[in-house]
Amino acid sequence: MNRLLLRNWTIRGRLTALYGSLFFAAGAILLTLMYLLVWQILNRSQMDVPNSDAIRVTLSRLGVLPNGQSSAEFAQLVDSIRVAQEQQRQDILNSLLTQGVVTLIGVGLVAAALGWLLARRALQPVHKITETAKRIAASDASRGLQERITHSGPRDEVTELAQTFNTMLERLDRSFDGQQRFIANASHEMRTPLAVKRALIEITITRPGTSQDAVRMGESLLEINARHERLIDGLLTLADSSNEPVERSPLDLADVTDHVIDQLAPAARDAGVDIRIAVLPPAPVVGDAVMIERLTQNLVENAIRHNVPDGWISVRTGSENGWSTVTVSNSGPVVRPYEIDVLFQPFRRLERERTAGERGFGLGLSIARAISRAHQGDVEASPRSDGGLDVTLRLPRALSPADQPARR
Repeated sequence: MNRLLLRNWTIRGRLTALYGSLFFAAGAILLTLMYLLVWQILNRSQMDVPNSDAIRVTLSRLGVLPNGQSSAEFAQLVDSIRVAQEQQRQDILNSLLTQGVVTLIGVGLVAAALGWLLARRALQPVHKITETAKRIAASDASRGLQERITHSGPRDEVTELAQTFNTMLERLDRSFDGQQRFIANASHEMRTPLAVKRALIEITITRPGTSQDAVRMGESLLEINARHERLIDGLLTLADSSNEPVERSPLDLADVTDHVIDQLAPAARDAGVDIRIAVLPPAPVVGDAVMIERLTQNLVENAIRHNVPDGWISVRTGSENGWSTVTVSNSGPVVRPYEIDVLFQPFRRLERERTAGERGFGLGLSIARAISRAHQGDVEASPRSDGGLDVTLRLPRALSPADQPARR
């Protein structure tokens, strides 16, 4: 039970308890030794006192024995002196014990307080390492992995821990940076042959005298080629979206959403999906306009693609608790709550067919979340009881002089 109780204590609390316990134990041992030493000295002095007859003889020789005092009276007087001496001895021992215990408790509490302060000072570098680790864990890898622990002090265990942590961060940073460069370089290298292939196919099918079968085959190849190009664009966007935006400008999510809906309205009509918009209240933010437009476009495209025939999409903007929001809801098959995390993983799709049109690559929500987190925001999804999803984008709300009237 005591062991479980101590496990719930912080290291600082356990160190303070250890310091205090050791001090009280050492003080108790010292007080016990002092008590036994004084007790032995007082007992020895009491044993050296002669009996009443010896005292009587000595006083008679000195001529100071009171006249007329009987031996019994004198013995009673000596016994009274002995009782008083014993009482004085007990008083000395009790006083020593009482004052010693009080002093031990007082000094022990002071020692425990000093131990608390010393433990705080000793653990301060550890707290600094913990705070750095929390900041890195809370930020994106592109920014957090570049941070290092700055610890100046003697070469002790804490310094070794800080150096080991920095070495780990450096290796993770190189690994993450290498992965990002590989994705970007591979995507760029793959673009060139795809562009050449597209040009050759277009030249072939537009050449006079080309048969209809060859034209149909060429169009199929162009469709496959376009699909591969979209995949590469998605990989490039995913690689770039994890980086902190360099160009930031004020913009309104309502304007961005309105523009995206106008662009995707034909695709929604072709898929038989109805886009429902009531109002788009202002939702000011600061960020990269191109990336935020791509983010919003991915959310709406995802809602169109993962829908059902004669389905619907509802889009709304707003502000809440310091956040500017865009919420995209759509009809569709029922999604189980435990499947939500899968939707945000790159190249991960649900096992069953969820699309009314062409299937995607499983990058839409991954890119959206990466862009939002690069802007200190996030994208969350929740399943609807009647099928489909509610996907909400949250970005830090920018300060604006006044809210503008809603559009539409």
